[in-house]
Amino acid sequence: MKNPQTPADSGFAYSRDTFEQLVDRALAHARKLGASDAGAEASEGCGLSVSVRKGELENVERNRDKSLGVTVYLGHRRGNASTSDFSEAAILQTVQAAYDIARFTAEDPVAGLPDEADVVDATEARADLDLFHPWALSSEEAAELARTCEAAALATSRRITNSEGAGVSAQQSHFFSAHTHGFRGGYASSRHSFSVAPIASLPGRKGDMQRDAWYSSMRCAGELASAQAVGRYAAERALSRLGARKIATTQCPVLFESPLAAGLLGSFVQAVSGGALYRKSSFLLDSLGKQVFPKHIDIAEDPFVPRGKGSSPFDDEGVRCRARQVVEAGRVEGYFLTSYSARKLGMKTTGNSGGSHNLSLRSRLTRAGDDLEAMLRKLGTGLFVTELMGQGVNYVTGDYSRGASGFWVENGRIAFPVHEITIAGNLKDMFKGIQAVGADAYNYGAKTVGSILINRMKVAGS
Repeated sequence: MKNPQTPADSGFAYSRDTFEQLVDRALAHARKLGASDAGAEASEGCGLSVSVRKGELENVERNRDKSLGVTVYLGHRRGNASTSDFSEAAILQTVQAAYDIARFTAEDPVAGLPDEADVVDATEARADLDLFHPWALSSEEAAELARTCEAAALATSRRITNSEGAGVSAQQSHFFSAHTHGFRGGYASSRHSFSVAPIASLPGRKGDMQRDAWYSSMRCAGELASAQAVGRYAAERALSRLGARKIATTQCPVLFESPLAAGLLGSFVQAVSGGALYRKSSFLLDSLGKQVFPKHIDIAEDPFVPRGKGSSPFDDEGVRCRARQVVEAGRVEGYFLTSYSARKLGMKTTGNSGGSHNLSLRSRLTRAGDDLEAMLRKLGTGLFVTELMGQGVNYVTGDYSRGASGFWVENGRIAFPVHEITIAGNLKDMFKGIQAVGADAYNYGAKTVGSILINRMKVAGS
């Protein structure tokens, strides 16, 4: 990793060496108090966020925060405390607070640091995944980029009549963590973005206004889409929704646009994550080795993608990460487990404390030419969903019901935009009903997936 060593190199106020000293001081004091095990992490984040609306500056925010978190174990009793004060006295008080919490906490037989065999070694912890690309951006430059993005949206058509604003964000952070089972590691990372939300309206049709938005987010600012391209595309999306109407209640195939398809993948991750499984609050209990998707579906996890948004050589516990097949030919080959949830289930950690790492969902049926137009042809007559609203997912039963808008498609071509509808089904049936996955792969955070066609869902309209 390109770890910051001095403030001059990175814009950080604290160096990696300073963080190591803070963490070592906290661990030494925990041992002095009589802790059987302990862990500590020092972190710092800083950045700039600027927003404009209709060309006028709305907000300039600079953020800088720091933290030292300490976890103390007294056998199987755990205590945790944190502070933003890095003074010697504050560190000792924080360790004492964690120790006191542990003393009065009920014993949990599976509580504890990860097993030493699972902890990443020093060489693995230093793997360079190219995650740190600071953006030396002034507030004036950020505001000008935001104005450029919004202006591109407003210039796309006279029917783009308003804007909810545009924003630019440049963020970076670093940390160092260690615990008494041999883990020592940390790295710096960055995340930068443009976004804009234009509003379209039709002259003479009062009340027919439609909003949409788009953004670009990358670890390296040089890889962001241009501000003009983001603005134009957001405007085109808003314009395409003008004249939206309701449709009659029906059952039909549903095509999820690729950013929304990433949400379906996220629902699978939640359902096979350790916390939901050991609490028995998942509709995919005991799904390991079972067919959950059609045989043409594979899901892979790769923590080592250079500049990946979900990349890391180790998880939040210092456990080594591994590339693996989570789903192969539709069968679940692995869960997402922390050390704690793995012990609760009588299994081994999968290195997913902190979440999943660069998941990709693919279909073995997908061909290079399966772009969005090809996926609409595969849909035939049905609903193409481009926006979802509400949180209507029951992870215990798998029942799925969300407000939606998008386009009605007839004979493989978009007929008209639709809104104020609800789509419903059950995630078990939806997963098994995946007919096709597009080649229009989109990266949404730590998930990459193309548009997903589901064979049948209920659509509630007028």
